[in-house]
Amino acid sequence: MKLPIAVAAPATLAVLLALGLTHAAGAQETAAVPPASAKQGAAHPKAPLGRWITESGNLEVNIAPCNPGGGNALCGKVVRVLANRSMSAPGTDMTAADARPALGMTLLSGLRSADGGTNEYHGEIYNRENAKTYRVNLTPAEPEQLLVHAYVGIPLFGKTQVWRRPAAEQGSGQ
Repeated sequence: MKLPIAVAAPATLAVLLALGLTHAAGAQETAAVPPASAKQGAAHPKAPLGRWITESGNLEVNIAPCNPGGGNALCGKVVRVLANRSMSAPGTDMTAADARPALGMTLLSGLRSADGGTNEYHGEIYNRENAKTYRVNLTPAEPEQLLVHAYVGIPLFGKTQVWRRPAAEQGSGQ
């Protein structure tokens, strides 16, 4: 009878470890970006609309409806190229796997509001540095911040970036 307990223990340990990592990652992200309610009178943004500077500072991306004539999906297009820094090898210039010009490129696509009344959006993000598309969750955190969590498979296997509004748009709280 001791054998089934010994066999079940690694599986139980794996589940507890996964739950602990998920909780720790959520707590770390929450601690890194205080909620909008922490600011007196700050309104929490309802959608990630508007312009955002990527965490690397390379690109300015405008998030707007994909089809202005109808539909509720949002897309993000590059409206300005600011730099060419590598995200995978900090301190070096990026060599894009996708040779197309970045200006006008759609990086975010199919963004739709999550069910359950949250302000999170789910869709896809394109990484031109490796020419791959990933799943993405966008969460407006502050009027000037957007959490961009790209992942493969499940959100646990991903990375969160903080995009910020350009200086000209700060305070607009779109």
